[in-house]
Amino acid sequence: MKLIKKKKIINTAHKVDLFSIAFSSGLFVGYAPIASGTIGSLFALIFLLIPCFSEYYILLPAIIIAFPLSIVTSEKMTKRYGDDPSVVVIDEIIGMWITILVVKIFIHDGSNLFYLPIVLSFLLFRLFDIVKLYPANYFDKLKSGFGIVMDDIISGIQAGILTSILLYFYNNFFR
Repeated sequence: MKLIKKKKIINTAHKVDLFSIAFSSGLFVGYAPIASGTIGSLFALIFLLIPCFSEYYILLPAIIIAFPLSIVTSEKMTKRYGDDPSVVVIDEIIGMWITILVVKIFIHDGSNLFYLPIVLSFLLFRLFDIVKLYPANYFDKLKSGFGIVMDDIISGIQAGILTSILLYFYNNFFR
């Protein structure tokens, strides 16, 4: 897997509606010239600036609503840009949100997330998204909108669990 994917249009005749473009590209963040997945993951963290966004009652419904929309819009984008296009970053956004949600579930203290958990979540999500351990690598091989999104969901869960474990050890043994 390339860290920096070249933007390409494989079917110039296929038109994609504005909603699909805007949604799947994370409000056009996916059109960044380099590292669009990393920039999309950072964009996902901006939502944490919205009061209460990282709370379960906001974050979980946001993920549930975004999941099917991302499959549909990503599928439309593949018809123009090919398999797993770099302009599609909604999968990284959802994956990053899932990482944060898993960390919130496991840290159990109900506090807001601060710098260390957020930075660690971001770094580990990017690592898991690039490395793609099983079963993320299985979904990555699927050439569909579902595969595009699911590999990041799995990577988000994996990153969230490892982040939680590392934070547990940090909070209990190194503080």
